Amino acid sequence: MKILMISSTFPYPPTRGGTQVRTFNLLKYLSQQNYITVVTQQSPDVTEEDIVGLRQCVEEVAVFPRPKSLGKGSVLGKAKRFGQFLIQGTPPSVLSNYSEAMQQWIDEFVQAGKYEAITCEHSANEIYVRPEWKQQLKTVVNVHSSVYGTCYQQLQTQTAEKPLRDQLNLPLLYRYEKRYCSKFSNIIATTEEDKDQLQAFNPNAEIEVIPNGVDLIQFPYRSSDPGGHSLIFIGAMDNLANIDAVRFLSLEILPAVQNLYPDTTLMLVGARPVPEVLKLADLPGVTVTGGVPSMAEYLHQATVCVVPMRTGFGIKNKTLEAMAAGVPVVASDRGLEGLAVDGPHDPHRALRANTVAEYVEAISRLFEHPHLRHQLSQNGRLLIENEYTWERAGELYEQVLLRR
Repeated sequence: MKILMISSTFPYPPTRGGTQVRTFNLLKYLSQQNYITVVTQQSPDVTEEDIVGLRQCVEEVAVFPRPKSLGKGSVLGKAKRFGQFLIQGTPPSVLSNYSEAMQQWIDEFVQAGKYEAITCEHSANEIYVRPEWKQQLKTVVNVHSSVYGTCYQQLQTQTAEKPLRDQLNLPLLYRYEKRYCSKFSNIIATTEEDKDQLQAFNPNAEIEVIPNGVDLIQFPYRSSDPGGHSLIFIGAMDNLANIDAVRFLSLEILPAVQNLYPDTTLMLVGARPVPEVLKLADLPGVTVTGGVPSMAEYLHQATVCVVPMRTGFGIKNKTLEAMAAGVPVVASDRGLEGLAVDGPHDPHRALRANTVAEYVEAISRLFEHPHLRHQLSQNGRLLIENEYTWERAGELYEQVLLRR
């Protein structure tokens, strides 16, 4: 099958983060039995070596320069972008990366009948797909997370970076997501919660749930339990949801744990730490590593992985990766979204916490009980092996593309 994959976020190397990891591993699987063309953009941090690396993974790669945003920080620029959103119905975050040259290239290839399917890897790429195309070929949008749902949740949990802006944007995002969901043959969501949100926009839409996966070679199961009182959080440290989580963990949860276990340490492991994350290294017991060659090596050193997410829809790679590495997980409802870990009929795979007191109680249980750590470690790894590999995700994705 000839498939055109649209990803304005450059999907290589897969160590960059959430969007790149999902896109890369799906294209890697699909390229085994299909002819894959990737059309993408080169942001300033993408090197020529990255482009060469991606070309080795698929048959064809078309790379366009990332458009330059004009007047991004000015009041006039902000007002103009909001006005465009109000009138046109497309968010500034989508329009800011829109490339007319890339659109023309895609239009020409579709009109020439060169592909049997088009996929948008992340909903931000929906702008390149014209509604009438689904009459002539399969069109799929791979929604990593609902933009309306995320905005709504951030307002509800008071974690929005700019609440006034988001209050104004919320009804516009609802209208936008409802509109774009109607123009695709199929919609892919990562969790049942996202599926329900998207189904509400278009009750007749064909929506499949395909969760994220883990590369089990990059995240091998740990050889031993290090014991001790070491906590870890992993993830990109310029992501707003992660910034909120590590501040909550470092400023509120960690001191409460250290009152009981004074030698408790916390490693914040992930690339591109912003100043407010770097500042957390001044706290007792906190280390901010920045990017590291191997997340698994740091996970294997930790007693417990804490995932105190308070915002953000979709399944969390960081939770899956910690489970794959065999590290016991304590996480919030958001951190465990989409995972069957503690239901009445589920094996015990993680501990759930949402308040500081709940985190302290759960972490203390794991510090005190090696057998509980062992149980979560084994059960978590088995869950990943059985349900959350990229091979399984790729197989499900291919089935959607091949379905008539």
